[in-house]
Amino acid sequence: MKNFAKLFPILSQYTYLNTASSGLLSVPVMEWRQEHDLDFLVQGSLLKENQGKILGSVREKVGELFSCEANRVALVPNFSYGFNTLLEGIKTHKKVLLLEGDYPSINWPFESRDFDIKYTQISFNIEEVVAEAFKKDTPDIFAFSLVQWLDGLKINQGFLKELKALYPDTLFLADATQYVGTEVFDFDNSALDAIGASTYKWMNAGYGNGFFLFKESIVDRVAPSTTGFNSVQGKYKPQEGNFLGRFEPGHQDTLNYGSLGVAIDVINQLGMGVIDKRIKDINIKAKEMFLENGLLSKAIAERESHGAFFNITGDDKTIIKLKNQDILTMVRGEGVRVGFHYFNTEDDLAHLLEVIKS
Repeated sequence: MKNFAKLFPILSQYTYLNTASSGLLSVPVMEWRQEHDLDFLVQGSLLKENQGKILGSVREKVGELFSCEANRVALVPNFSYGFNTLLEGIKTHKKVLLLEGDYPSINWPFESRDFDIKYTQISFNIEEVVAEAFKKDTPDIFAFSLVQWLDGLKINQGFLKELKALYPDTLFLADATQYVGTEVFDFDNSALDAIGASTYKWMNAGYGNGFFLFKESIVDRVAPSTTGFNSVQGKYKPQEGNFLGRFEPGHQDTLNYGSLGVAIDVINQLGMGVIDKRIKDINIKAKEMFLENGLLSKAIAERESHGAFFNITGDDKTIIKLKNQDILTMVRGEGVRVGFHYFNTEDDLAHLLEVIKS
């Protein structure tokens, strides 16, 4: 088994169960960042002459990892920036379906604009609830997080494809920040018209980088007005007014986007299929143990589709107790959110349970 503490040194000191809050910085990403800034120090503008090559390479890596052509990949500093740009391109009054209590960066941008918004509840049978909401009043836009930020509840991809087949004219827009990097994902074969993600969590790319993926058809339905000189600079952004350029109007930071590129290299070296299996295996075991110890709600327990983290019974005192034993987690909602990435082991799970039960 790979010694992940060599890849993420913090693991030699802590049991890290807080990826749902912040991913880790790997040694390869750190070394690349140091080399990049040293090059900038001694080369100045000569380094920036390679900006287009760096950004084009990162765009291609993102597209290859998630099965989306590079000319439909926008590089953005974070999900919220890209999502607000996207919504600015939807000019007419539209009916929108949101999930009540979803991540604020999904709901607030709609609520701050002139949309006709309806909400449906997040529940253990969320697919049935959403399907019923569509039947009652079909929305023009359905916007949601693929994995819910409080408890890890994941909307079933098969259900989304069936729903999209029934309502092809509804735009499906998703926040994938708590999803990308946890399992193999084929965007072009998904139900989604656009997804966006900040990549500092499960992709371990550091802060200040993210991306959006678009289906070809969305260009005819969304027209952001944002623009700038960088909108036509670089590969895949050939002319003024091009769609990708609307999301990249200013100078792009090669340090941050280059970090994303190296983070994807790390993922590819391990293998996304291997990562997928490791995350599923450890989370299946965690779910079993949490149920056995009465730490998980029955509603979550009955669902087959779930993300890479859970919300278990606990409070601020639990967090202090865990931190005193070098276990890093966070209070979210009515419990303690614990996440298991590919670098986590059953020993980490056993340590968590031992401290909680003590």
